[in-house]
Amino acid sequence: MEGENPIEDRGFLAAPVTFFLVVVFQLLLSKWLDQLKKKGSSNNNTKEAELRSEIKQLLREATALSQPATFAQAAKLRRSAATKEKELALYMEKHNKDVNLSYDLYGNVLIVSKVVVYLILVLWFWRTPIAMIAKQLVQPFGRLLSWGTGGHLAGHVMVGIIPWLILSTRVSKYVCKFVEF
Repeated sequence: MEGENPIEDRGFLAAPVTFFLVVVFQLLLSKWLDQLKKKGSSNNNTKEAELRSEIKQLLREATALSQPATFAQAAKLRRSAATKEKELALYMEKHNKDVNLSYDLYGNVLIVSKVVVYLILVLWFWRTPIAMIAKQLVQPFGRLLSWGTGGHLAGHVMVGIIPWLILSTRVSKYVCKFVEF
């Protein structure tokens, strides 16, 4: 047992796989949800476009009737355009509320799944080192990085799962700022 590597207990790919899971959650799913929100909020549907064209048409017809004899007809067209604008506002409010509710649901599902995956990883790798780093590279932060693993081994610092998840999350958020889909 003296020459045994403590990382081989759970596999030497623990650190890259954990990092990959964090990047998938942060970069792909969160970014995808944000882009879906942006596309959904700017996406015009047919009913909205139809109402807007009707309003424009009514206002064009009302401005065309500029004679004193056709004033009543122009006022009637303006009133009907105003009611169409109110209908459009109500439709937009209802549509935006429905869209935001669905995105909030997707966001909550994403957060819950992220928490569940992180908890599974923490429980699975608790007290097990994820990676080994030379002690000289992390001199002032060695104890912090080895939190939850049990310490040092022959000039190396054992990296625990919680510091690794925190570090992976920060790195993936930083990368997420610069990556465009």
